[in-house]
Amino acid sequence: VAAGPFAPGHLGELTRIVPFEMVDEVLSETGRTQQRIRDLPSRVVVYLLLAGALFPGIGWQQVWQRLTAGLEGLQTATPTAGALAQARRRVGAGPLRCLFDLLRGPAAGIGTVGAWWRGLLVCAVDGTLVAVPDSPANQAEFIRHRCNNGGAGYPSLRLLVLVSCGTRTVLDAVFGPTANGETFYAPSLVRSLREGMIVLLDRNFAVQALVEAITGTGAHVLVRVKEHRRLPVLQRFPDGSYLSRLGAVAVRVVDCEITVSTSQGRRTATYRLVTTLTDSHAHPAAELIRLYHERWEVETSYLEIKSTILGGRVLRAQTPAGVAQEVFALLVTYQVLRLAMADATGIRPDTDPDRASFSIALNTARDLLVQAAGVFNDTAVDLVGIIGRRVLADLMPDRRIRTRPRVVKRAISKYNARGTVDRTSYKATISIDILTTRTP
Repeated sequence: VAAGPFAPGHLGELTRIVPFEMVDEVLSETGRTQQRIRDLPSRVVVYLLLAGALFPGIGWQQVWQRLTAGLEGLQTATPTAGALAQARRRVGAGPLRCLFDLLRGPAAGIGTVGAWWRGLLVCAVDGTLVAVPDSPANQAEFIRHRCNNGGAGYPSLRLLVLVSCGTRTVLDAVFGPTANGETFYAPSLVRSLREGMIVLLDRNFAVQALVEAITGTGAHVLVRVKEHRRLPVLQRFPDGSYLSRLGAVAVRVVDCEITVSTSQGRRTATYRLVTTLTDSHAHPAAELIRLYHERWEVETSYLEIKSTILGGRVLRAQTPAGVAQEVFALLVTYQVLRLAMADATGIRPDTDPDRASFSIALNTARDLLVQAAGVFNDTAVDLVGIIGRRVLADLMPDRRIRTRPRVVKRAISKYNARGTVDRTSYKATISIDILTTRTP
């Protein structure tokens, strides 16, 4: 660890991905470096915020105790809750935002299993709501989300992320009040798109201006649209799809019928997909339909952030500025965990990153932070580390087909979960029929 008052500034083994030099650089760039060395230097405060994302269920003084627990023999400060709060306000959200910009990205090599489709990096965009504390300051910025049983218990912010489906790393993120919808925030993610990508979108994002903006970056789009949306037939292709236009963009429309067979029975639904990949020979319709199923990877990312890391808890910050700081710290922490997992699966070319356990990576990172272990590795280059070795030692089975969105399961509920199935005997197969006779 570092010397003197900087010693508590670490993230265990994850410090290798967020090294001291990187943190010092973002502090310098944002003008948040301390003027004189105190008990809580700015670098230490940044690591405190990241550690707080690893331990969301405890107070900041307890987070500090975990940062210093492994520093036996070193003299460390014992700051009060007020001192920690003042230090967090002094640093602000700027350094965390810059840190996220440095770390965001796909972490997918050219040979990463499941990350690419026909030479295109597969990405997805979707949004979710994150609950924030019910303080007067937060209520002035964020509103309560309405639900079937009345107003929600807490105000919420809206978070949108652009995710690399293969590694589930975050390419970009944007968040703000729920007064604005997902299509208001989505254009802010276009900056991170480029040629060689394909973006999977739910039908809420089938907005002409957004599709045009994405196409302008050189990236491709695969989006579901509503079945009654009128799209003119300009040319029919042998695979049953047809050429059309969405505003100024030439698109290909695929109407299909998908039947899901499980131990609980059969369910059939019709989908209309629109893509900017207009060559039916190079990009067959049946493959595009199966590819669209990868959109669920962004939902899995939200599960890992909101359920596995946060445990369903509300954020801590009592002010909008503190909320922004905490969300960026949460995104950085999630990203470094995903990068560590990608480094591990990357040494086994045939291993799909889907098989890496996020829970194992998270809990191992927590243990190593408390032990202050793996901060430096001067003896040998070890890209995998303890986190990676534990992940590789207990890989999960191949991913099952997901057939049902957002199943609600809560132990505290006295009602049966919506749409639950018998997981002990659950198996799913999907059959696809491309509709060639439908008149749009």
